[in-house]
Amino acid sequence: MTAVLETDRIAMADESDELTLDKMFETLEKMPVPEGIKVEIVEGNIFMSPQRDTHWTITLDIIRQLDGTYAYNKIKSDVRFDFPGHLNGFACDVVALSKDATMDAKKHWHYSDIEFVAEVISKGTAANDYGPKKATYAAAGVPVYVIADPYTGRCHVYTEPKGDEYSTELTVAFGTDIDLTGTPVGLTLKTGEFPRD
Repeated sequence: MTAVLETDRIAMADESDELTLDKMFETLEKMPVPEGIKVEIVEGNIFMSPQRDTHWTITLDIIRQLDGTYAYNKIKSDVRFDFPGHLNGFACDVVALSKDATMDAKKHWHYSDIEFVAEVISKGTAANDYGPKKATYAAAGVPVYVIADPYTGRCHVYTEPKGDEYSTELTVAFGTDIDLTGTPVGLTLKTGEFPRD
């Protein structure tokens, strides 16, 4: 009979093959992902989508509008955020962080500091934005989630997260101003310049 020492057991536990977001992203960083391809992990599945001109135009428009309310270092685009749930590492199109937000020891921002998320729909990943990502943002307590859909020419605005759902949903056509003054965002988002696909 072979005895296993406690130190051996600890060493084996440290060498676990358990899949983590850090391991997944480390592997992805070693892959030759072409420039302009967005990579996300949603519920343990890897998604890669190209950035189209329409997508970037809307993203930049939103960033520029947030710039008057948020400090430049509190607005993020395509930056990894780890969210609650099973292996959720999102690279949100636009994130606005609270003024008190700070990075953790791993140089990651925490989802609890997010006040606003916007996703611009891509055909290949639209189901994520309308489905599991919306539920995850609600579960994480993100106060405002906006989906800009250039295929339908509409924005969907979700507020008041409760559990894994939002209590309030507003749908407006591109060209309609979105009043977010009663939310932590505190501005009116203009959609008149959002292009359609």
